[in-house]
This record gives sequence, structure tokens and C-alpha cells, in this order.
Amino acid sequence: MLDKKKLTPIALVSIFFLMLGLSFAAVPLYDLFCRVTGFGGTTQNASQKELPKIVINQDYKVRFDTNSNGDLAWKFYPEKNTLDLKPGQVHNVKFFVENESNQITSGSATFNVSPAPFGVYLNKVGCFCFEKQTLKVGEKKEFILTFFLDPEVVDDKKTSKISDVTLSFTFFSSDYFKKDKV
Repeated sequence: MLDKKKLTPIALVSIFFLMLGLSFAAVPLYDLFCRVTGFGGTTQNASQKELPKIVINQDYKVRFDTNSNGDLAWKFYPEKNTLDLKPGQVHNVKFFVENESNQITSGSATFNVSPAPFGVYLNKVGCFCFEKQTLKVGEKKEFILTFFLDPEVVDDKKTSKISDVTLSFTFFSSDYFKKDKV
């Protein structure tokens, strides 16, 4: 049998390794939690195989909010500011970006849904989000978002009475990709 002098260091080392393991697992576990619950407006990803087979006759107005943040001198705007959609309909929306600076710049877009409970029902089939995009001086690019609202949104008490959804995109500078700043 172990005495207290040997048991205490073993317990402390075990607790240390447990805490270390939890710290490494925190980010993936938080990401999993957000994807499963839609917490904070986190959206879902879907493939072509997962497209809905039905369309619900209930209208939702989707607004697109676009921004460029920080040192990124990009003009960023959607093809249209609003879109009427029904749960189950698949939509393609064009977004345009233009580098208005006098140098090559890179950015990455984040994406959010408001009100937050809609995040679990908004499914992206194709998106330019979270990918590094690089634009030359004066260059213009077109990006396409393909998405649908899961038909189950109408059965959720948290979302059944809401008819306006905002999809917000923000491009952030990716200066850390430049060699002279690394």
C-alpha cells in the first residue's frame, strides 16, 4: 500500500496531466459544441448529398451584412442586400470584393448568423469563409455562397416566430501571411 508521501506527488502529477489534456481538448470540444448547438450563430456545413427533399411554404427574409475590418482596404458587398427564402430552398448568392489599396493584400472572412438560434438550421453547401483570399492591387473577385435553411427550423419553438435572419460576413486582414512580418 502507498503511503501519503508517495500518493500526493502521484495525484498532483495526474491532475497536471489531466489539466494539460483538457487545455488541448478545449478548442476542438468548443468547436464541436458550437456546431452541434448552433451556439453564437455557428452555422452547419452540408454536402450536395444532404440537400433537403422538401420546401416549406413559410417565408424568411435574409439580410446580408458585409464588412472589411482593420487594415484591409477591401470593398466588399453582396449581389443583393436581402433575399426571400423558404426552408428547404437552396440559394446561391454572389459576393464581390475589390482591393482598393496600393498593394497586394490577403484576407479571410468570418461568418455569423443572427438571431443565434438560426445557426443550427443554416447549412452552407459552399462558402468562401475561413479561407485565405489574396487580391492584387485593384483586383476584383466574385465569391459564391450556396446555402439553405433546414426545414426543421419551423418546428423549433426558439425560431418558429422569427422571420428575419441576418447573415454577417467580415473580412479580416491576413498580414501574418506576408514573409516580412513573420
